[in-house]
Amino acid sequence: TLLPTMKQHLAAPTDLVDIRQIPEMKGVCPDGDVLVIGAATTHAEVAGNAEVKRMCPALAALAAGIGDPAVRHMGTIGGSLANNDPAADYPAALLGLDGTVVTDRREIPAAEFFAGMFTTALEEGEIITSVRFPACAEAAYMKFRNPASRYAMAGVMVAKTAGGIRVAVTGAGEDGVFRHEGMEAALAADFSPAALDPVEVPADGLLSDIHGDAAYRANLVKVMAKRAVAAI
Repeated sequence: TLLPTMKQHLAAPTDLVDIRQIPEMKGVCPDGDVLVIGAATTHAEVAGNAEVKRMCPALAALAAGIGDPAVRHMGTIGGSLANNDPAADYPAALLGLDGTVVTDRREIPAAEFFAGMFTTALEEGEIITSVRFPACAEAAYMKFRNPASRYAMAGVMVAKTAGGIRVAVTGAGEDGVFRHEGMEAALAADFSPAALDPVEVPADGLLSDIHGDAAYRANLVKVMAKRAVAAI
């Protein structure tokens, strides 16, 4: 993300420091029933890791669907979350799985981390060191990808967590990732794709661009949510 931004003259940093090879920030380490992933762990490593596949297969599948092989071997989970692109996949995972961002200063729950498009709770100079996800075998992520960029035009993570059903939507909201409480309530009463049929997904607050207007994205959100439920 950074290199294209610089090529478009939207960013001009005086210095760049590559932190991807810091050993303490790489790799996957289970901590009881919590999956701890170093912030510098690439998407390809998350997708292929045996512990991720065992403890949270939906997260491994999500990582495997990010961009193309070149992107997956270069991009990192911490970089994606820190950037908080409104069409990125990991924000849906963090919010849907009720994860926690760990920085060099503190721990930030998913509900408090995202603060709008390309904006997070990170302070100046604060660095993500790892991300913690509770183990979740019953979850699925489905997205409708842009055919060129493979970014999510609408992506939905549905998860059965210890705190209940969580539905997180990325790629569609003007302010980035968000939870859909209507879908959560419907699935709590009847966990089936059909339970989502009467749920309204308003177009208000959704993105409109050359790829699709807000009404189109509203329809995609419901379709992807139903596919995610069917996959669990």
